[in-house]
Amino acid sequence: MKRSDLLRHLKSHGCELLREGGNHSVYVNRTAGKATAVPRHREINEFLARKICRDLDIREP
Repeated sequence: MKRSDLLRHLKSHGCELLREGGNHSVYVNRTAGKATAVPRHREINEFLARKICRDLDIREP
């Protein structure tokens, strides 16, 4: 899955960027009180994309 597609999915479900790191971006779901790191690779493995969505308590893509 492309990183841009995953970020679009996260933003459409109410997640927002908390901070940028060297190798990761940290996104937070304030309604659920959850946060997770999203790597800065162009392609993100499907299993990792599903884990990121589960960590943020949103629907999987």
